[in-house]
Amino acid sequence: MTNGQLHRRPDSPAPQPGSRDTLGSPAGGDHLLFLAEALRTFHDTGALAPSGTELVNALVVPATSRPNRPISVLEVGAGTGVVTRRLAQVLRPGDRLHVVEANPRFAERLREDPVLAARRPGVELRLSVCRVEELPKTGEGTPIQEATTEGPGATPRPERRYDVIVSGLPFTNFGPARVRDILDLYLRLLAPDGELTYFGYLGTTTARTLTSGPRRGARHRAVVRLLRRFEATYGLGERTVWRNLPPARAYLLRSPTPAPAPAAPNR
Repeated sequence: MTNGQLHRRPDSPAPQPGSRDTLGSPAGGDHLLFLAEALRTFHDTGALAPSGTELVNALVVPATSRPNRPISVLEVGAGTGVVTRRLAQVLRPGDRLHVVEANPRFAERLREDPVLAARRPGVELRLSVCRVEELPKTGEGTPIQEATTEGPGATPRPERRYDVIVSGLPFTNFGPARVRDILDLYLRLLAPDGELTYFGYLGTTTARTLTSGPRRGARHRAVVRLLRRFEATYGLGERTVWRNLPPARAYLLRSPTPAPAPAAPNR
């Protein structure tokens, strides 16, 4: 992942002078909601503030460096929608964006978001209110501006493949077994040569060891080792974003290309 890849695509809309930042909501509403939910459910939220602009740009690289055809994007753990809004800006007619958010308060914010409502015509945007592990059972969600959503009791549908997955899940808040299941699911959901981005905050291993005791510290280190092995196998690059709060590192990975089928023997 290079700095050059993070430049705005020439045909993507730029914020107008004097307008509010399209990654945020008016009057700091995103930050207030995010903080409230972080204090209420920090294990699933994993941060005290939404991702900053530089981190958002690093996470959406695969959607801006893309083939010249419609693509399908899955965003997991959308929160208040800072990444979702950026994806909605860069996607083109014919593209599909499927958003998965388990927190119903965040999901409601997404359904009411004016930036998402004003996306380009022809960009399909759907929402599933569930954990990503439940996604194969819940189908592809409902249009994001509709009042209804699909949950764990919905009719199962075949798994869909995605060209891009952007994950905002706080992996180091989870146990190793759950992280392994999610990473395996991402590989299953990605199309061949599909790309995945996610991020982690810097310094969390030391902080977790000092503040949570040896047992949680050991669990945290086990998750970090699992992620490093995953990145060593599938990684394309990483970018450190010092200006985020807290500083973070974004990772870019690619799913493997299937091996060609063996040639039929000559008869």
